[in-house]
Amino acid sequence: MIKPARRGRLVGAAVLSIAALAALSACSGSDTGTGQASTDSAAGGTYTFWDPYPQFDETADWSKLVAKCGTEAGVTIERTGYDTSDLTSKALLAGQQGSSPDVLVVDNPVVSTLADAGILTTTKELGLDTTNFEANILAAGQSNGDTFGVPIGANTLALYYNKDVLTAAGVDIASVTDWDSLNAALAKVKASGKQGITFSGIGTEEGSFQFLPWFWGAGAELTDLSSSQAVDAATLWTNWVKEGYAPNSVINNTQTTSWQEFLTGDFAFSENGTWQLAGADKSGLSYGVVPIPAKAGGAAAAPTGGEFVAAPVQSDTGRYATTEKIVSCLTSDSNLLTTDTTLSYVAPIATVQTQQVAANAELTPWVAAVAAARGRTSDNLGTKYPVISQAMWGGFQNALSGSQAPADAMKAAQTAAAAAQ
Repeated sequence: MIKPARRGRLVGAAVLSIAALAALSACSGSDTGTGQASTDSAAGGTYTFWDPYPQFDETADWSKLVAKCGTEAGVTIERTGYDTSDLTSKALLAGQQGSSPDVLVVDNPVVSTLADAGILTTTKELGLDTTNFEANILAAGQSNGDTFGVPIGANTLALYYNKDVLTAAGVDIASVTDWDSLNAALAKVKASGKQGITFSGIGTEEGSFQFLPWFWGAGAELTDLSSSQAVDAATLWTNWVKEGYAPNSVINNTQTTSWQEFLTGDFAFSENGTWQLAGADKSGLSYGVVPIPAKAGGAAAAPTGGEFVAAPVQSDTGRYATTEKIVSCLTSDSNLLTTDTTLSYVAPIATVQTQQVAANAELTPWVAAVAAARGRTSDNLGTKYPVISQAMWGGFQNALSGSQAPADAMKAAQTAAAAAQ
């Protein structure tokens, strides 16, 4: 347990990096109110609960589930939904003031920052069993050998493809297994008069999120942005634009605008996430999904998105037993199945993934993609990740724009990342 005085100093330092953390957010909404940690005892009373889902009012299934888990634990839950970036700053401030909520749901890259600030308990302190969770998904909430919270689900990236465009170009999707075969497919698509691939190469966390599968798929590591493997990934993207396989718009594309390009029906491939499935089904396009290929073949590691449910530090540690019951209820197999179906997430537990695929075969490639995925803050990067990511997106942006050769751009990115840490 970190002493309150120490925790206050750490939180104060963490508040300074809110701007960087805000870039990690994957969800957005509007602020719906404020929360204050209850001083009731662990036996009954009110437990406060903050999450990044302001879009859900008290009639939503998620809100009903939260309330139900509180009732089963013998308490009343006071739930507040915040915009994701607001939630991070409010959690840091509450930790500094000693008024943290009992339960906190946050975007997974934020977990290590809150943990480093001394705001979160470990799952061991909470008495929470994590053995059923998939190790690579759980890793996003781990730092220095400790685990801080558990995932409620995961999303990631894969390649959507337009079956009609590929058929007209004479491309068999089964032949696309590595970078060489993907490039060959893109060349055929261009020759047929259609466009090859669209993605988000914007200079924000969205761009880094989309670059990472190619970066990791080349064998690169975030500790060295100037490696030959990192240069290979930047070169791949740059060559796609030079060859006309990808449009010039990718340098400014968000994940939303690149998806809108795919929905025109002119593109063979779109790099995007599970959250686009509903839109794909409604689009009328004949589409499929495959994992993003690594350079030498196989599925590349894509970054995990999704939230963790964690327990902030409380001065009254007697509250933890009830908090553990609430968290365990939320992440039970039956409740995860409902929640992850609602959020279009892949479950973080293998048995629930099996149930999801049985109910919806379209999730099969997404389960495979999540199985190969990595947390952005894994490998003990923690609070180093935001500055590395910012340097990285500066690197591939300079390469895409042609202002620097890929090797020079990634070398400069590594220099910037090292200086900022």
